[in-house]
Amino acid sequence: MPKGTNQKFKLYRLAQIMHEKTDEEHYITMPEIMAALEAYGITADRKSIYQDLRDLEVLGIEVEGEPVGNRYHYHVVSRLFELPELKLLVDAIQSSKFITEKKTNALIRKLEKLVSRYDAQKLQRQVYVSGRIKTMNESIYYTVDTIHNAISGNRQIRFQYYQWNVKKETELRRDGAYYHVSPWGLTWDDENYYLVGYDEDAGEIRHYRVDKMLHIRMDKEGRRGRELFQKLDMAEYTRKSFGMFGGEEKVVKLLVDNRLAGVIIDRFGKSVTMIPEDEEHFTVNLTVKTSRQFLGWVFSLGEQVKILGPEEVVQQMKKEGERLLRQY
Repeated sequence: MPKGTNQKFKLYRLAQIMHEKTDEEHYITMPEIMAALEAYGITADRKSIYQDLRDLEVLGIEVEGEPVGNRYHYHVVSRLFELPELKLLVDAIQSSKFITEKKTNALIRKLEKLVSRYDAQKLQRQVYVSGRIKTMNESIYYTVDTIHNAISGNRQIRFQYYQWNVKKETELRRDGAYYHVSPWGLTWDDENYYLVGYDEDAGEIRHYRVDKMLHIRMDKEGRRGRELFQKLDMAEYTRKSFGMFGGEEKVVKLLVDNRLAGVIIDRFGKSVTMIPEDEEHFTVNLTVKTSRQFLGWVFSLGEQVKILGPEEVVQQMKKEGERLLRQY
């Protein structure tokens, strides 16, 4: 039989065909394998393909043949990642605020290449990225890489840090001055990514949202604050520093101090509508779950946030305040 022009890619294309077209529920016959190879400009006889299928096992691709009628049906029986494992990874990527929507879709498309085209459709049905609250900082991947390099190289970092204002614009904190930090760890909490490090100016351990760091660079100086970090329980620190809330879903109207615009945007996304009330305040209608965690979140913001409605939530907050008075 004459050889095709792409014979040197034969084993690679065979592996690709088996990965894409077969799984535990989908099989391919020898004539279909030969036709698929021919579509890539590769001709082969049955005997050589039998040997190639055995050779795939050396590459870690286990192929099984099962007799069905007068033919054998072939499929891949094991993969580097099983479908449930990939679903977990997809869920993690989707729920991560620190991964942009653009990068989220790109990562999921890459994960789909690890399964058959049939299982890839099952992953696609899980993709609901549009509308989720995602970071808009496309440089976050460079930022994370620099932080990891600084930690492994025992180096300090410098970066600028931004916040949101009431006009939904970013503004640099400390008037654009660079933060000088010794990075000691990264933590993922409440769908956000945080750097935990020793702040050179404050002289203490602090945390920073990774997606709000800009123009990061690694310094030559070695890290400081080792003694403080060694005494730090990261799990306990994370639990005390960040919070979550859930419960019955309602639309709640809040009166908010303009200085907390960034807090509202961080929690509910940039698409939230903030209506000016006076020179110092704005109102916002939020769909939230009004559990004690939510009320505790409002309470923690002090006089800068007030619940205006609905009335049952106002009364719920009053009862919670009364309960706290009785408790303490």
